[in-house]
Amino acid sequence: LNVMDSTAFTLSQENALPIVVFDMNKKGNLLKICNGESIGTVVKI
Repeated sequence: LNVMDSTAFTLSQENALPIVVFDMNKKGNLLKICNGESIGTVVKI
């Protein structure tokens, strides 16, 4: 499963930012993420 490139992963790791993995192709999901709704999987590094 490739969800992001190594640069994005490194930036997330260095800045202690969580990664949210979700289906961006499903209508309305991006808006839900922007509104703070909990969908998908949160990966804390």
